[in-house]
Amino acid sequence: MFRWGVVSTAKIGVTLVIPAICNAENSVVSAIASRDLAKARAVADRFGAPHAFGSYEAMLTSDEIDGVYIPLPTSQHVEWCLKAAEAGKHVLCEKPISLHASEIAALQRARDTNGVLISEAFMVTYHPQWLKVRELIAQGAIGQLRQVQAAFTYFNKDASNMRNQLSLGGGALPDIGVYPTVVTRFVTGKEPVRAMANIERDPEFGTDRYASVRADFEDFELTFYVATQLAARQSIAFHGDKGYIEVLAPFNTGKYDHAKITLHDASHGTSTEYNFGNVDHYCLEVEAFARAAQGEDVEVFTLENSVLNQKLIDAVYRAGESGNWETV
Repeated sequence: MFRWGVVSTAKIGVTLVIPAICNAENSVVSAIASRDLAKARAVADRFGAPHAFGSYEAMLTSDEIDGVYIPLPTSQHVEWCLKAAEAGKHVLCEKPISLHASEIAALQRARDTNGVLISEAFMVTYHPQWLKVRELIAQGAIGQLRQVQAAFTYFNKDASNMRNQLSLGGGALPDIGVYPTVVTRFVTGKEPVRAMANIERDPEFGTDRYASVRADFEDFELTFYVATQLAARQSIAFHGDKGYIEVLAPFNTGKYDHAKITLHDASHGTSTEYNFGNVDHYCLEVEAFARAAQGEDVEVFTLENSVLNQKLIDAVYRAGESGNWETV
């Protein structure tokens, strides 16, 4: 069994990832760390973890864990990924793993030097609905892909929330803009060459609260908008010259709706639905990571992939400032 340590008692860990570890076939929650030992002990007791630590450093030196899951604020991701790798621990880190593509090189060096696995936690890439979209596009089910259109929004004006704190890496693009970009790259195997964007920042928080993006993949375009102060919505469609694919609840299945994709033909006379039931993509992610960390040949999200995705987000920010196309 792969023994997990969880760095912090952040909400996403407690509500989604720790339960996924508990349900995984090959994993166990061994330790919880917090800067408040009482909080760590409470979460450890809740999930039956035998160990609790009052500092992140103390857990990283423990022989009771094989790897860590890091759900800290985005601005702290690189720092603690490096510390975990240097302690010889495998690392699954929440997205985005970094706020700048250039910072990921240090993680690659730490991975290679210490012989550990470091992976950005894009749970969507483990969900069977996205594996099916990738398969359909590769098979030519929609012909030549020409346009991808997506939206991901929610409403949150809580000043204490890290998503609204610039110093912690808050903003729409780091939090949710990474999803349309990563799934498009994942299912097509293609990379963008340039990007254009309109970005609006909150006058109080300074974070990007709305972004409208156009990314040129040469053979097709990706257009999407994300927002932290609009009514909640998720959608994405892949449109080709022989049909199109719609993905229901593409990024947070179960929260926005159930997992389903619909394949429409060019005549709009026939459609095929694929339903995926109650799939926990966090559990699939945890299981795949554990197998890869233990030496199995399993597809996981690599740091090389992280660099490419963040390069697009970096270009989007530059385009928002310049008002021009920016090279990725």
